[in-house]
Amino acid sequence: MLVIRLRRVGKKNQPAFKIIVTEKKKAPTKGVFLEEVGFWNPLTKERILKIERIKYWLSVGAKPSDTLHNMLISEKVIEGEKIKKHRKSKKQEEKKEEGKKEVKTETAKEIKKEEVKEEPKKEIKEEVKEEVKEEVKKEEVNEESKEEKKVEEDSKE
Repeated sequence: MLVIRLRRVGKKNQPAFKIIVTEKKKAPTKGVFLEEVGFWNPLTKERILKIERIKYWLSVGAKPSDTLHNMLISEKVIEGEKIKKHRKSKKQEEKKEEGKKEVKTETAKEIKKEEVKEEPKKEIKEEVKEEVKEEVKKEEVNEESKEEKKVEEDSKE
């Protein structure tokens, strides 16, 4: 299968790329390629493309690499949507997953709170009324016992 790809040339820290047509299995650094169809210098933004030859190789069945595909679209040699080349880092993906887990746990807590709130209010009111009645009875008993003690103390005097 034929591929149109970039082949790095140039010095250290000064990248430049030849745009070549080669077999997919062959490494771009070996120097064996079918044809050079362009040049790209990312530092100076210089692009030299042999558009007619690129169209010919595409018609024969050569596939462009992702970067070269995006470059051809921006130069309007071919039409279509650009390919998203860069992926998000693993750290960013982990942060998003943690955020989703936190949201899920928060929603679970909210659901539990809502379930507690949705308990029948009548039963709660009845329980509260019973507790209040018991407290009132205890207070009455305490007051009666206090009065009896006062009466006893008065009678002793």
